[in-house]
Amino acid sequence: MRDARRPPRRPLAPKSPIEKAMRFKPAYIVVAAIVAVVFAYLLARPLLGHGDKGAKTDARTKAAAQNAPPLVQVSVTPEAAHPYAVVLRGRTQAARTVIVRSETAGVVAAAPVLVGTYVRGGAILCRLAVDARQAALDQAKAEVTSKALQMNASANLAAKGFRSRTQVLTDQSGLDQANAAMRQAEVALRQVDIRAPFAGVFDHRDAEVGTYLAPGQPCGTMIELDPLLVVGDVPETDIGRIRLGAVVHAKLVSGENVTGWVRFVARDADPATRTYHIEVRVPNPGARVRSGLSADVQVEAGVGPAHEVPVSALVLDAAGRQGVRYVTGAGVVAFAPVKVLEETPGGVWISGLRGQAPVITVGQSYVSEGQKVRLSSRPAAPA
Repeated sequence: MRDARRPPRRPLAPKSPIEKAMRFKPAYIVVAAIVAVVFAYLLARPLLGHGDKGAKTDARTKAAAQNAPPLVQVSVTPEAAHPYAVVLRGRTQAARTVIVRSETAGVVAAAPVLVGTYVRGGAILCRLAVDARQAALDQAKAEVTSKALQMNASANLAAKGFRSRTQVLTDQSGLDQANAAMRQAEVALRQVDIRAPFAGVFDHRDAEVGTYLAPGQPCGTMIELDPLLVVGDVPETDIGRIRLGAVVHAKLVSGENVTGWVRFVARDADPATRTYHIEVRVPNPGARVRSGLSADVQVEAGVGPAHEVPVSALVLDAAGRQGVRYVTGAGVVAFAPVKVLEETPGGVWISGLRGQAPVITVGQSYVSEGQKVRLSSRPAAPA
């Protein structure tokens, strides 16, 4: 039985959201509060001016970086004695080229030498038909014999008083004329043989068997290849370093290397190119090297100071001169025009610097003369 004095039990009302939130753990509440504070700070930061301050700081940093001297790398190269050489392009050339011509008229009866054959001096290149030349010589010899007999008879008669001195002189004159005619006939007979004027190569034939040659017409061309010449033209800036007798090394386009010496240096420049012609005498036994081959020529010009630098260190200045940029003791960029002496696997040898030169090897294309620079590492002189 229900107790009449106890009030009846009321049904439970549903809980509100606040009451439900109150049941969350305290740690969740702390995290939520921190997130809310950070979010509020990010929203209020532009209003407080912190964004402009950061942007200004970044701008100042960038401006400082832009105004700082550029960074370069240098390599200290010592001065060394190196052979100087004048380098030029040249070509091989025959020492002599002669067109062999006929001295008399006649038809070519024989051509005993093949084109391109090496022949000795005096070899027959073309032989003309003898025709009546042998008969003329025989007649001249007979005339000499007759005049000699007549002269002897006159001399004997004059010794006995039967012939005057004048008659003897006349007969002597006739004998002399006969001798002259005989020599002339001998020369005419020898001229049917057109001979090589020197030892060399019969390079070209102009007359074949059956060709009629008048006096002065060519039989063929002879070239002398031993010694051989290497010729070239030297710029006026280098001609003062060329000396007669200087040793010359030439690399031919065929891959052969030859050595000779300067035998001729022109005294007058070519008015069109302002260059001076030189000739180099090169031994060529057996005519193994041909005429007309292109060649890279190096003329030895003594020994002088030089520096070896990387090929990449070479630059051009505003005037188009080739040179290198280096750093002075004050950290300023300077330019030195140089001349390439020799290319090697390790770099190039140049002239134009003095002493130990801190040459810029990285960054040389991005700096200019008079500009202040920084060194990426302190250059140390080589041991």
